Amino acid sequence: MMSTFDNTLASLGIKTTASTAAAKASTGSQTLGQSDFLKLMTAQLNNQDPFNPVDNQAMVAQMAQISATSGISEMSTTLKSIADKLNGTSTADALSYVGKTVLTEGSTAYGRTAGGLAGAVELDGDASDVNVTISDANGNVLKNLSLGKQSKGTISYDWDGKTEAGADAGAGPFKVKVSAQNAGSTVTSRGLVWAPVEAVSMPASGSPVLSVTGIGSVAISAVRKAG
Repeated sequence: MMSTFDNTLASLGIKTTASTAAAKASTGSQTLGQSDFLKLMTAQLNNQDPFNPVDNQAMVAQMAQISATSGISEMSTTLKSIADKLNGTSTADALSYVGKTVLTEGSTAYGRTAGGLAGAVELDGDASDVNVTISDANGNVLKNLSLGKQSKGTISYDWDGKTEAGADAGAGPFKVKVSAQNAGSTVTSRGLVWAPVEAVSMPASGSPVLSVTGIGSVAISAVRKAG
């Protein structure tokens, strides 16, 4: 039930808790907008005690609050527009990967048309001995590549497609395993392989995901290079 004070404010066009209950139920709004702040301030000025008017500092504070409310609303709209633009760009960028090959973490690699393959090893620390073992789909070792002493970072390698016996290893797919040691201690390492992108998944929320042959789902952020 509305009080006399509620009725007075309602006559000024200001919605109180009692008078806005139905409106909130229908609109779901639980916040005050810029116009509401202006109405409240106007009502305050109209009903102030002429012998004890509103303090200037209080007035400035209220005006600053109104300005902040307006600024936050405008900033929210701007940020949403930027987010929509970035999402559109991310989708377009993701689609551009289809048909290309990407360098990403994995253990399955496909040979080049000219034979052999290229890849890389990521090292989390300096290593005195780095090795790459290339096997066929059944696990039979085809070639051991010794990259020797390497510093922390990414080290590229290139295999000509020939087995230890000098025979042509074919087009694969190949299994690639990397290992690194530093004075007898294991150094954390990751093998990076080149693989083709078959498709792109567009989830309802989150970033697009690439479907990479022999590897599976790969986030765009996990792609080191594309070619």
